[in-house]
Amino acid sequence: MSNFFREMIKSLNDENTYVADDGLHSSEYTGYIDTGSYILNAALSGSIYGGIPNNKITAFAGESATGKTYFVLGVMQRFLESDSNAGVIYYDSEAAVTKKMMQDRGVDTSRVIISEQSTVQTFRTHAMRTLEKYIEAKDRPPMLMVLDSLGQLSTDKEVGDISEGKDARDMTRAQLIRGTFRALALKLAKAKCPLLVTNHVSEAIGSYVPMKVMGGGSGLRYAASQIVFLSRKKDRDGTEVVGNIIHCKMDKSRLTKENKMVDVRLTYDRGLERHYGLLELAEKHGVIQKSGTRYEMADGSKVFAKTIAENPEKYFTEEVLKVLDEVAKREFLYGVGEAGGEESNESE
Repeated sequence: MSNFFREMIKSLNDENTYVADDGLHSSEYTGYIDTGSYILNAALSGSIYGGIPNNKITAFAGESATGKTYFVLGVMQRFLESDSNAGVIYYDSEAAVTKKMMQDRGVDTSRVIISEQSTVQTFRTHAMRTLEKYIEAKDRPPMLMVLDSLGQLSTDKEVGDISEGKDARDMTRAQLIRGTFRALALKLAKAKCPLLVTNHVSEAIGSYVPMKVMGGGSGLRYAASQIVFLSRKKDRDGTEVVGNIIHCKMDKSRLTKENKMVDVRLTYDRGLERHYGLLELAEKHGVIQKSGTRYEMADGSKVFAKTIAENPEKYFTEEVLKVLDEVAKREFLYGVGEAGGEESNESE
């Protein structure tokens, strides 16, 4: 760039305006938070070693008991493990998460600040003030924000109407939510602070084709970089229910292909299974070949899927995982062809 433009920008004396080549934009992410599942990491970031970007808004939306809070607590645990000085601000609007629940998920509760907020307005004010203080601080440690859940936040008007016995619906809620996330998005990006949001879904009224939509209007949908819709089915071993298979659909993603769906497994005794879903990915891309009802491994041995699931570290070695990480780029990222080169987005 010519000196003319550089001098012109310099004369503005505005730290928010700069030449793109001179440094990182606030919107650029510098790392990821592991979700605990290789296949969910891939769907979110295009890498089995990735996960949730460290300065974006990511939403987990679904009906009750689809694992929204479980996923959030798992991300919190791995975020805190990644840095001994890291901290979490947990906005709890449901009064549903206890200290024991966090500790059972391996969360260091001494580094979690819980803020119980009941309205959109109080959450917005507290979150903005927290981010401003954080941005002003020097040598600040990593911080993660969580809102669990957006669907339970009321409004000042709604609370007042209930107190007065009024039944009128608050028509301003969606507008308040939209304004809240519009203001928070840039602050979060500047602070390099991720925000995880859980939200409820419902059936779209008047839709020709049955579909799920998030509550709260369009505010979160516009502001979030990624929205994962969760649904579930019971996981059985014979007639016994041993957990749930959670369907994770990328309803929105600015980093990976939208509408991709992966399955993760939550068992009652082992929790989230890290390797679940990799076998299907490996078979699809020819990394592991299926022979009849068994799978042929690199050493020539043939084993059943259940055998692999019982001891995944034995079969998904470091070498296999490295190949699958390359495969994940082709499967989930835009513009990556079968040979690893660029392809036209018109095919998406």
